[in-house]
Amino acid sequence: MRITELLRKDTVILDLTASSKKQVIDELCAKLDEAGRLNDLAEFKAAILRREEQSTTGIGEGIAIPHAKTSAVKTPAIAFGRAVEGIDYEALDGQPSKLFFMIAASEGANNEHLETLARLSSLLMDTAVREKLLEAPTEEDVLRVIDEKERELAGEEPDVSEKKQEVDREPQEATEASPLGKVLAVTACPTGIAHTYMAADALKAKAEEMGIPFKVETNGSGGVKNRLTRQDIENATAIIVAADRQVEMERFAGKHVIQVPVAEGIRRPKELLEQAVKQDAPVYRGGGSAENRPGVPRQERTGFYKHLMSGVSNMLPFVVGGGILIAISFLFGIHAADPNDPSYNPIAGVLAEIGGKNAFALMIPVLAAFIAMSIADRPGFAPGMVGGLMAATGGAGFLGGLIAGFLAGYLVVGLKKAFAGLPHALDGIKSVLLYPLFGILLTGLVMIYIVIDPVKAVNEGLTAWLSGMGTANLVVLGLILGGMMAIDMGGPINKAAFTFGIAMIDAGNYAPHAAIMAGGMTPPLGLALATTFFKNRFTRAERDAGKTCYIMGLSFITEGAIPFAAADPVRVIPSLIAGSAVAGALAMIFGIGLPAPHGGIFVIPVVTGSALLYLLAIIAGAVVTALLVGLLKKPVKE
Repeated sequence: MRITELLRKDTVILDLTASSKKQVIDELCAKLDEAGRLNDLAEFKAAILRREEQSTTGIGEGIAIPHAKTSAVKTPAIAFGRAVEGIDYEALDGQPSKLFFMIAASEGANNEHLETLARLSSLLMDTAVREKLLEAPTEEDVLRVIDEKERELAGEEPDVSEKKQEVDREPQEATEASPLGKVLAVTACPTGIAHTYMAADALKAKAEEMGIPFKVETNGSGGVKNRLTRQDIENATAIIVAADRQVEMERFAGKHVIQVPVAEGIRRPKELLEQAVKQDAPVYRGGGSAENRPGVPRQERTGFYKHLMSGVSNMLPFVVGGGILIAISFLFGIHAADPNDPSYNPIAGVLAEIGGKNAFALMIPVLAAFIAMSIADRPGFAPGMVGGLMAATGGAGFLGGLIAGFLAGYLVVGLKKAFAGLPHALDGIKSVLLYPLFGILLTGLVMIYIVIDPVKAVNEGLTAWLSGMGTANLVVLGLILGGMMAIDMGGPINKAAFTFGIAMIDAGNYAPHAAIMAGGMTPPLGLALATTFFKNRFTRAERDAGKTCYIMGLSFITEGAIPFAAADPVRVIPSLIAGSAVAGALAMIFGIGLPAPHGGIFVIPVVTGSALLYLLAIIAGAVVTALLVGLLKKPVKE
């Protein structure tokens, strides 16, 4: 498939009217929707914004490639926008962006679509192509420039096998191996569509220019391409890992490894290759550890929050699916799933069996397993899973699962160091025998004799404390949890509140999560109301964006408020916190419980307590936000 099959005249904007990053995103999203490429404009825009939160897609050299892979895309497509004067898109090089390619990949996009989108990223690395795109007078000329470049690249391929490799996104080696050995690289970005391949091609092109033997592996949406072999790694001078998500690292143990964000592979290919040739990098020791040479800074991306989010993100499908099934079972009666209760209903029993005894039961083991894997790579998975299962069955609950994940991860890191002195002939049995055997044993012993009983007591005490709270204390708790959801709208504080709510659901206390979801729905809903009733406080583009906030708020997508908060944080963020705090407090006062951890308006019918009062709490919080925004913001001139 050619790029011009995804980029068509009806998705080209020769002269963007936007003057800011937010407006560029709005305009390109609207163009794709107008052309019939989207199922849901609001959800697609939310996916684009979530990708921007991870790192800017303004890659420098005047290019920005916002992209998302989501079910909100009806047909895979590319939208092109041009701003010859340049727009501040928070690019990595600090310079204005002029060429904008918005990539829309559908959830079920086949590899052919994904590889075509990736090929576009590589094509834009050509300076001549960028210059021609800036000068193209018509939509047809834009398509012609891209099509000609694609044909030129295809014409350089002498045989079918090489063409197949180009389509498969397998960059070729620059030269034959030298006595010193190749420089290897691995590239990966969160979405696996654009940055992965741009970094790969930037490094490859610079290696060819510098005459450095080179091979790069890409970890994209279509899977791993051009995988590094054991022989490649053994003969390598050094390995550059330019990645913003986890890649397989254990294979690089004992080699000099440079670890940087994927954007550095695009921005600084020459410096990274020079550093690799000099072996001016830590020696990777496995388990996320590297032995630093004097004067060489550590470049690994580690930390408590990263490991926690790895566990939470992989746990969420079990929590959401299982939680909603449990919530639906409550529609038949609060005890309808109990065979010994007079209100027993077999359908409710089946739903509770699937959601509670199976999907929900896996929540804590999965959480612990992926936390441990984030810390210690694959050898940490089994000890983490076993530790999490012990926490779940032993009454230590969610908190015990968190402890089990970190415990197992760091125990396996310690085991790797302890076994580092073993003969190389035994390397093959470490992952299949030594790490799982001792990792599971040590994790299990610590959980049984040190962790489970004290944490179980803490959980029981916390549950009793929450159950015995008076109205005043419940209001304070609701104020705090609701406000936390609005402080950073999807950031660490928001996630901390959300994680606490899930822990309370696991403990059988549904009230805190009701306050949390109310607080999370309020910011985008409040801004939607503000843009509707205080129109002179917002630009036309902001008013248009405000309409999508209705959908985002009702769907519990707090991130919909981010563009407004970023544009005017001093006035908007306090307004959001106030409204969310009110919503959370009212949810507590009204005695609402929420057994489903996600879903927004769609799960309100399954709350325990009055669904109407819960809606009233959310509406009241949104109104408070809207009134404060209208009061604090100044009128704007178009």
